[in-house]
Amino acid sequence: MSDIICVTNRALCREDFLQRIEKLAEAKPRAIILREKDMSREEYRETAERVLEICKINNTVCILHSFADIARELNCKALHMPLSQLMSMSAEERENFSILGASCHSVEDGLMAEKLGCTYITAGHVFDTDCKRGTPGRGVDFLKDLCDQVSIPVYAIGGINSENYRSVRRSGAKGACIMSLAMTCDNVEKCLGEFK
Repeated sequence: MSDIICVTNRALCREDFLQRIEKLAEAKPRAIILREKDMSREEYRETAERVLEICKINNTVCILHSFADIARELNCKALHMPLSQLMSMSAEERENFSILGASCHSVEDGLMAEKLGCTYITAGHVFDTDCKRGTPGRGVDFLKDLCDQVSIPVYAIGGINSENYRSVRRSGAKGACIMSLAMTCDNVEKCLGEFK
């Protein structure tokens, strides 16, 4: 299994979004995070149902993003949250999920996410990226510091590609998240295969 988590952003997608999800799921990433933050609750629920089905058929983990109530309704046990939203959930709500992740931007964030029961975290953004144009990446020293201080898996995010992936792994990260590449590459299986 790959150590790459694919994060969705349908605005970047050059083909039918669900066809892209199918290709991603078939390529067997570590997981797919359905991150469509601009969708209404109804749109997200409808899309999540279809994406969960595609992932189930392909035996690929689908992690829903932000909508904890929808994850519970759809009996999805994998959820990723912005840390601020995760902090507002009760312990009982968090315990509904066997896979629980949070977005972290500092060592303090990572320690808090771990304390709140996260099973993994994403850390970023590590490198300069078009998604965060004008904001410099935090760099591999930030990533190493975070990895050294938490005991749960850390997945680097932000500007990750096959050229800089080794430095990410050397920093102690379990793997990395890709969004732009996942949404736009011509051959998903080949693209994921380059991260070895």
